Amino acid sequence: MSKPILVIKFGTASITRENGDLDETVIAGIARQVAALHDTYHIVLVSSGAVAAGKQFLRQYNGSISERKAAAAIGNPLLLNKYTRYFAPYNIAVAQSLCERQHFSNRDQFLQLKRTYEELWASNIIPIANENDVVSSLELKFSDNDELATLIAVGFGASLLLFSTSVAGVLDKSGQVVPQIDVIDKNALALADKEKSALGLGGMVSKLTFARLATRMGIRVVIFGIRTTDGILNAIAGKTGTLCLPQPCSMPARKKWLASGSLVTGRIMIDQGAQAALEKRHSLLAVGVKSVLEKFECGEVIEIVNEDNIAIAVGRARIASETLDVNLKAQNTEVAHADDIVLL
Repeated sequence: MSKPILVIKFGTASITRENGDLDETVIAGIARQVAALHDTYHIVLVSSGAVAAGKQFLRQYNGSISERKAAAAIGNPLLLNKYTRYFAPYNIAVAQSLCERQHFSNRDQFLQLKRTYEELWASNIIPIANENDVVSSLELKFSDNDELATLIAVGFGASLLLFSTSVAGVLDKSGQVVPQIDVIDKNALALADKEKSALGLGGMVSKLTFARLATRMGIRVVIFGIRTTDGILNAIAGKTGTLCLPQPCSMPARKKWLASGSLVTGRIMIDQGAQAALEKRHSLLAVGVKSVLEKFECGEVIEIVNEDNIAIAVGRARIASETLDVNLKAQNTEVAHADDIVLL
């Protein structure tokens, strides 16, 4: 690509008022700032807010799954209409991209999605992505749009990922913005307020969790407040928000996709010897598997956890879980080849 890729995620709380209505002042500010970046980056906007925009039209909305889907069906065109309206003065067209988990778990579909975005960029059109809440099932949903933004950023090879929030950035225990996080470890995650927004699904825990994945894949991440003056521009300039530094990463694109975009269907626990082998980039053999935690078929992506139940890798299974159960502790039975394993 001729320009670096920038992904910006806007949460429900950051683009709505306290009563849940869309805040058009914020959306107008987004359009103005993104327009200033349009010549420098290929941009993807990931915007929540469809449910918030549509729920007012439903009688006695109580937030059930079916009501959220109906609200999203109403709100998606309303949300896109607002973005279209405020980008129009800058002669920038926008396109709606409603995504489902399978678009990332199936590599062919993922590559088609990427080609579609590249075609939009070639015509100077900005795609606005959101989860397809109308049809997504509970089992196959993104955890929230923080995840969707991260999968796009990692899968497309973005250089920069911005998470907007209703606060000024990641706050320390005294309420001050943490200007920089070198590595997102347990101490950094402990900074997150466990409370979730009443309007959205995510929160600071979600943002830091997905920022951790993105930075491990070599992407610079900034968590910033959308209501700070020129929040987007100043976040990119390093003048506001919390910068999460990218980690060195030489992983090829396919392995990045495997680590971030694949739909994990199974889960196994391995022993310390197998963990040491994986860390040395060896294949996973049945002899090192302690138990099958969730069943899977041959060819599916599985999560590999250690004896502390911490996810340490994902891999594409060479055998089904039924076969593995029969061959536990077998010396030469390969569960996943080293080329199909990504350490987390």
